[in-house]
Amino acid sequence: MIRFSSKSRSKQLEIMDDFSLKGDKMKELLTDLKNVNKRLGGNTITTSALSKLLAGHSKKEMITLIDIGCGDGEMLRECARFGKRNGFNFRLLGLDANAFIVEEAKIRSKDFHNISFQQIDIFSIEIKELDFDIALCTLFLHHFTNNQITDLLNLLITRAKVGIVINDLHRNWLAFSLFMIFGQFFLKTKIARHDGLISIASGFLRKELEDISNKINYSESIIKWKWAFRYQWIIKKGVKY
Repeated sequence: MIRFSSKSRSKQLEIMDDFSLKGDKMKELLTDLKNVNKRLGGNTITTSALSKLLAGHSKKEMITLIDIGCGDGEMLRECARFGKRNGFNFRLLGLDANAFIVEEAKIRSKDFHNISFQQIDIFSIEIKELDFDIALCTLFLHHFTNNQITDLLNLLITRAKVGIVINDLHRNWLAFSLFMIFGQFFLKTKIARHDGLISIASGFLRKELEDISNKINYSESIIKWKWAFRYQWIIKKGVKY
């Protein structure tokens, strides 16, 4: 049974966090996740944040974006389209700990010359060696504890030249209830319906994000609520909003 609490984030594990899940089941799940994000407007939350973060930034220079927990690479493909429309020179790198997902992301992104992928544990030493301008965290942070999130964001902000864009879930009973209905009509896999509810139960209240923000070094941040029950969190290095 999936438990929801307005007082605390769920600690239940999602099925897709099991790296033994692969093959057709994982492919179907990745497609479901891509579709739900598209239907509920999740992609534009990230790209609109990029617009704000890159306001006034030179379009002549190459800008390197890394996507933490990139899944099948759909967000990077959307960013590539956004970059092309707006004249940015993007280099896009997707990072995921699941080797099967990384290979699937390569296949689905084969037509995008500026996207590449790497299998990496985000808490390993390898992340400390990456050079990038912006880190994207889309529906990723809710998989971890607040302390782990704080440590990760502190690491990312020290490595990022521009900042971080976070797009994650608002833990809300109405969102939890509505997703039950949405899942029955629009999601093909039981895993997506199951994991989606756990994701919402593992999401954040604004106060929880603000508490994490207060523990991040060398940055200024702004958190905004967006439909459908998402938070857009922009951390811009060294700049005050």
